[in-house]
Amino acid sequence: MLRLKKLSLCCLLPLAGLLVSGVTVAQSDRGILPAKVSSALAAAKIPGDAMALAVIPLEGQGLAQYVNADQPVNPASTMKLVTTYAALELLGPNYQWQTDLYGTGAISGGELQGDLIFRSSGDPKLTMERLWLMLRDLRAAGVREVRGDLVLQPADIRLPLDAGQFRDDGNDPSKPFLVEPDPLLTNLKLLSLKSFASADGVRTHLEPALPEVTIDNQLTTLPAVKSCPWPNVAYAIRDDGKRATITLTGSLHEGCDAERYLSVLDAPVYTASLIRILWHEMGGRIHGGNRIGPSPADARLLARSTSPDLVSVVRDINKYSNNTMARQLFLTIGREQRSAADTDDHKAANRIINQWLADKEIQPNGLVLENGSGLSRLERMTARDMAQLLAQAWESPYAAEFVASLPLAAMDGTMRRRMRNTPVAGQAHIKTGSLRNVRAIAGITRDNNGQSWAVAAIVNHPAAGASRQALDNLLSDVHRRGPTDVADSR
Repeated sequence: MLRLKKLSLCCLLPLAGLLVSGVTVAQSDRGILPAKVSSALAAAKIPGDAMALAVIPLEGQGLAQYVNADQPVNPASTMKLVTTYAALELLGPNYQWQTDLYGTGAISGGELQGDLIFRSSGDPKLTMERLWLMLRDLRAAGVREVRGDLVLQPADIRLPLDAGQFRDDGNDPSKPFLVEPDPLLTNLKLLSLKSFASADGVRTHLEPALPEVTIDNQLTTLPAVKSCPWPNVAYAIRDDGKRATITLTGSLHEGCDAERYLSVLDAPVYTASLIRILWHEMGGRIHGGNRIGPSPADARLLARSTSPDLVSVVRDINKYSNNTMARQLFLTIGREQRSAADTDDHKAANRIINQWLADKEIQPNGLVLENGSGLSRLERMTARDMAQLLAQAWESPYAAEFVASLPLAAMDGTMRRRMRNTPVAGQAHIKTGSLRNVRAIAGITRDNNGQSWAVAAIVNHPAAGASRQALDNLLSDVHRRGPTDVADSR
């Protein structure tokens, strides 16, 4: 059985020489998992060697522990830690995106005698609400009608031409987490479709109500019940990029409702339609059509929307594991430091991040960055490299911003339902990762003496979905370690 052996502080002093940049050398690698972790893996029928583990003390206490830590594994969404930490240091915590509305021609009698130009910056958090505020500013600039076209000017983002498409297990492109990055992305290209059952039947509400999207409501109403069951609603989608039809079948009990977030249409079609309907709701009108093009040199700035700073964007990415925002940010890193030799911003980001790691004396073992979000069957990283990255982040000037972006155990984000009623609740900032055959955790946690540890644990196995208890047990194990605890097998 694995147990924790207490050593005296004097015995630990000779070990100080084994510490290099907060990481112990291989002599401290016990090569075994904590007993409760091993038991939970066994109960889930997952072999111990399917877990890669690295635990590093950050404040001089205890010893690092590595198990299968140098095996490149799929880290799933914990890869977002690489992208977001790199962005904070390479772009700066106050980095922002600017989205502009320009006009050509004069404004006379409330009419813009020319085109309205929407100039994108690749803002990953340009929500419908912010777009509405920008259009309100356009109205304040004296514009009610646009005589010309709505012109979309894409952000200067060079998408890779050779990027492989991630195939979800259900191959459902309407799922929000599969939305691709795009130079004309707005509102994460999402729709909210709500259904409400009453005595008069089932009504639906689409937000935003894009005219290119048709709802075929075939839902029926069942008698009212005391407690609404899980909605029995199926969504069938036909989408050619320009128009989409969503067919709803099934039933809802009277007084019950259902909601589903979906993504349809190509990004330019979605963005143009969203601008038009919001403008129309304000009483405005655009007489011309939609087209993609640049803004002429004599175009005049009419309204601008500035994004929240990068710290806020990083928080959204890590707390809620937003793939689209992470991928858009990854491409922004490439765009901002693109060289003439970079054929696209994905390759630029890959080059820049690898050099950034090398400058920190982190030589990643088998690092593979496909899109920076972890939404990939190809991305790879070792647990040791992940934990070393976290140890570096702990020493960063932006450590507070980075750590605060991670989900807090039992409180928020993707960890809000985990570690409840345990000593770890509120003590661990942990990014989670989940893919078919992958479960992972990585972040900063505290022990029962208030000392901080970098933790990375990644399970790659067909039964990985059953490894949550083992991963949670690891956090509990780290929490009960004292400053002189060392894992051994006796």
